[in-house]
Amino acid sequence: MGKQVMNKKTTSKIAFNSGEFVVYPAHGVGKVADIATQKIGGSELELIVVNFDKDKMTLRVPLCKAESVGLRKISETSIMDEAVDVLKGKAKVKKIMWSRRAQEYENKINSGSPVAIAEVVRDLYRRENLSEQSYSERQIYEQALDRLANEYAICNNISAPDATKKLLDILSADAAVAAE
Repeated sequence: MGKQVMNKKTTSKIAFNSGEFVVYPAHGVGKVADIATQKIGGSELELIVVNFDKDKMTLRVPLCKAESVGLRKISETSIMDEAVDVLKGKAKVKKIMWSRRAQEYENKINSGSPVAIAEVVRDLYRRENLSEQSYSERQIYEQALDRLANEYAICNNISAPDATKKLLDILSADAAVAAE
């Protein structure tokens, strides 16, 4: 008999294509550079090669693990609209120690959910008094804003700086209304 062909198990329900933008929860928006097959430990593994230009980083994610690590396509417009609605809401700051809140914010950012990330942006947004923010608060806020703006930009086909400006305009407009 001829050589036995191993059945490739592609357990990812999502079809990823080279050249498309994706979201990896721990790193934000990246671009699929390639879907490659690599021989690892005697078996072939299909890998999604994702480039994160901003961080000058490349990640190779096994296709079979793509869903379990949270790799996903860019959000639908409806989900981005929901995230923008969250930005328009009133900030909810829990009265717990900063270290615990910081951990909650980090978890929300790393969830990869635009709605959860928008909650972090909304809760940490300070219009005028940036000096009132601690260094770690500002770091978390900027990371969340960056993640949200990058996905918002691709979803709306605009540049990341334009997306950031648009999100900040939404935040400042709603902060002005809330202050009245």
